[in-house]
Amino acid sequence: MNNTKWIALIVTILATFLLLVRSDSSEVETSHLDNGAVILAFGDSLTYGYGAVAQAYPKELQTMIGREVINAGVSGEVSATGLKRLPKLLEKYHPSLVILCHGGNDILRRYSKETLKENLNQMIVLSRASGAQVLLVGVPGFGLFGLSTVPLYEELALETNVLYEGSILEKIESEPTLKSDRIHPNSIGYRMMAEAFAKLLKENGLIE
Repeated sequence: MNNTKWIALIVTILATFLLLVRSDSSEVETSHLDNGAVILAFGDSLTYGYGAVAQAYPKELQTMIGREVINAGVSGEVSATGLKRLPKLLEKYHPSLVILCHGGNDILRRYSKETLKENLNQMIVLSRASGAQVLLVGVPGFGLFGLSTVPLYEELALETNVLYEGSILEKIESEPTLKSDRIHPNSIGYRMMAEAFAKLLKENGLIE
């Protein structure tokens, strides 16, 4: 067996092991979102819908689940700026759920992952303090073995015990037919994001 095959085998074994040991989102304590609940979709261009704004995932999700979903995405934003922006939005909308999909620009610019993790953690703290539940979305980056979700997202989800979706963006970013450019999803990709989030919310009892 050549080196390439050995590496592929090791990666497969490690991925399987991590899947087995990871705590599932179903263990997170959640409460049902009533029909009048507001969801705050907070993030950067992946939330804003760059490349297919009319089909951005918050709009698609709102249609799917019958709850108001506020698109609070800002293209190009880094996590430090997002952390400063979040409190006013929480005060304005009083969301029952915050979908936190942030950090892509930090990753692209190779900012400190420790700082990114702490900024995301503070966003979770602020969201919970306002009374909102949190769904954290893992963002991919390029690593030793290609494109994969940056580990800090799953680590943070486990440490804070929040709902977590760590595979959909990795899947979209790895498939050119699902993107409008090198980074951003197209309308199909954004719909897939919404479908993944809706499925997770249903599995965890937030929606029917």
